[in-house]
Amino acid sequence: MYTCLSILLSNVLYLFTQEVTATSRHYVDRLFDPDPLKVLQGVIDMKNAVIGNNKQKANLIVLGAVPRLLYLLQQSSSSLRLRSECAVVLGSLAMGTENNIKSLVDCHIIPTLLQGLLCQDLIFIEACLRCLRTVFISPVTPVQLLYTDPAVIPRLMSLLGSSQRTQEYITQIFSHCCKTPEHQTVLFNHGAIQNIAPLLISPSYKVRMQALKCFSVLAHENTQVSMTLVNVLVDGELLTQVFVKMMQRDQPVEMQLTAAKCLTYMCRAGAIRTDDGCIVLKTLPCLVRMCSKEHLLEERVEGAETLAYLMEPDVELQRIASTTDHLVSMLADYFKYPSSVSAITDIKRPTGGDGCTDKGGNHRSLKTDELSCTKQGLMEKVHKCSNCCCLLQLDYDLKHAHELRQAAFKLYASLGSNDEDIRKKITETENMMDRIVSGLSESSIKVRLAAVRCLHSLSRSVQQLRTSFHDHAVWKPLMKLLQNAPDEVLVMASSTLCNLLLEFSPSKEPILESGVIELLCSLTQSDSPALRVNGIWALMNMAFQADQKVKVEIVRCLGTEQLFRLLSDPDTNVLMKTLGLLRNLLSTRPHIDQIMSSHGKQIMQAVTLILEAEHSVEVKEQTLCILANVADGNTAKALIMTNDDVLQKVKYYMGHSNVKLQLAATFCISNLIWNEEDGSQERQDKLREMGFVDILHKLTQASDPNLSDRAKTALQQYLA
Repeated sequence: MYTCLSILLSNVLYLFTQEVTATSRHYVDRLFDPDPLKVLQGVIDMKNAVIGNNKQKANLIVLGAVPRLLYLLQQSSSSLRLRSECAVVLGSLAMGTENNIKSLVDCHIIPTLLQGLLCQDLIFIEACLRCLRTVFISPVTPVQLLYTDPAVIPRLMSLLGSSQRTQEYITQIFSHCCKTPEHQTVLFNHGAIQNIAPLLISPSYKVRMQALKCFSVLAHENTQVSMTLVNVLVDGELLTQVFVKMMQRDQPVEMQLTAAKCLTYMCRAGAIRTDDGCIVLKTLPCLVRMCSKEHLLEERVEGAETLAYLMEPDVELQRIASTTDHLVSMLADYFKYPSSVSAITDIKRPTGGDGCTDKGGNHRSLKTDELSCTKQGLMEKVHKCSNCCCLLQLDYDLKHAHELRQAAFKLYASLGSNDEDIRKKITETENMMDRIVSGLSESSIKVRLAAVRCLHSLSRSVQQLRTSFHDHAVWKPLMKLLQNAPDEVLVMASSTLCNLLLEFSPSKEPILESGVIELLCSLTQSDSPALRVNGIWALMNMAFQADQKVKVEIVRCLGTEQLFRLLSDPDTNVLMKTLGLLRNLLSTRPHIDQIMSSHGKQIMQAVTLILEAEHSVEVKEQTLCILANVADGNTAKALIMTNDDVLQKVKYYMGHSNVKLQLAATFCISNLIWNEEDGSQERQDKLREMGFVDILHKLTQASDPNLSDRAKTALQQYLA
């Protein structure tokens, strides 16, 4: 029975395909008719034939309809009606698949349509703009094509006042084609703000909405645009107040969200204070509201991600958000996801857009063009509408499940980045730590990255490191994540590992036993400065108050050559953490003497080079502290005392204008002349001859009390 049905369906499909192809050829042939009226009628018939029919669109493109339509559109001998109808058909073809868009772009549809904007006929201009809009909103269209000809943007700006349709299409084009700071600058310099601002009070909702989206992309991470926007007046009212009105509950959710994004971006760019009423009392509550289950999944995702971005750098906003509408517990709903059997019952989904309900929410049959013209598509046609509805609901839920978890992790990371009480509230949320651990092994890279960001945020808490992190052994999935992940995930995971390796973390010992040293040493060889920093930072934390066995293993695994390569790294952060590692390695006298006995020559050479070079005060202070540690060794101090070049440098920094450098250098001398150690008299005599005692006397009069006390303590060694 099934075989017979399959054969029947195959035959039907074959006949259907043959018929479509023959019809398509007929449409294309009519475009070449010598009678202009017949060509026009052919284009109109083609327009009607392709509506909702992707197969027909693909056939027409393959059969060469696009070059002919573009030719007719460009000809001045073609009537304006024909040219306009050609633009309409091209726009309809663009509403098909991504392959259709690629074919249209390859046929140079964009420069042709942009050239058409020079025409004075409004109907033709609107048709060209509508088609351009459809092409540019596709993710496969290179947006840079809008900026190739410098005359295009000014022309589009000049057309903004022509009609509501031109306003809608042009602003939509701008919002989809503004992807980089350079694009923002081009639009800004051509008067985008002045030209688009009045559209925010247009009688057309579509125009208002597209104008709002324009400001959203223009203001994103752009201080110049944001600073300009705060002073813009729209019909006598500040633009910020216009945005606030657009966030009111009686406005469409799309408008509320986009207005909140505009104010968020302006705030993050420094144009609006974080304690301004429009942020604290309007924007933040609006975004929290968007996270509730009353909203569509995509709205909840966008609301959560925007809120996370808004409060990321501001602890007060984090505290306010954490107590608004039970946000922390509300986010737990984001981790619900559909099983493979059924969709979630309490999630709001679109009506009229889910493929199985009309605008009133009533079940309807799927249109023929909504099923692909394949055997599988024809087989699915026989299923009842209720089954289709369940499948589509499940597909909708699955599509957004990863996005929801990603957004929740991002928002939790932002909420818990500073405040200890908020972190505690997050970890006490039902199954939260289990969800984070699961998130670290998600199939989606974006979810894994968001989960590890959340973990990193919580790892800043001493209490959580000692409790939740230890109880759930989060170091295990974290280590697994570090074995094979993209750089962006590695950076965040290794940064989290740095915190787990702090002295007071119970995870430090099991991590050490897992063989992490080799992994961290490999990170220090990465091309990424961030990974090199994290690798050496984790080693630095590991070496702090570590036993000799661990320190020897770090030096062995890292290798002397790599250690000194890092000491000449062009990235200051890498250099600082390497100096920190060296300082931690050179602590406690037996460790100092052992390391200096085997690597002393290279270490002294590296120290000399750093003190001679142009480095920051922080770098030189850390280097002098390393010398002070060496000076505390029993046998290691001889490496300083026999090196007059190093001693002269220490002497120079004792007289430096920076107190931090003076303190570190004085501490080094204090260790060298300490009375209770063998050979102290000889060292004191040599340093006296070199003029160090005179400098110490001067430093006892220093205005800084710490420096003065340190100098007095050193001088007492001579009097004892």
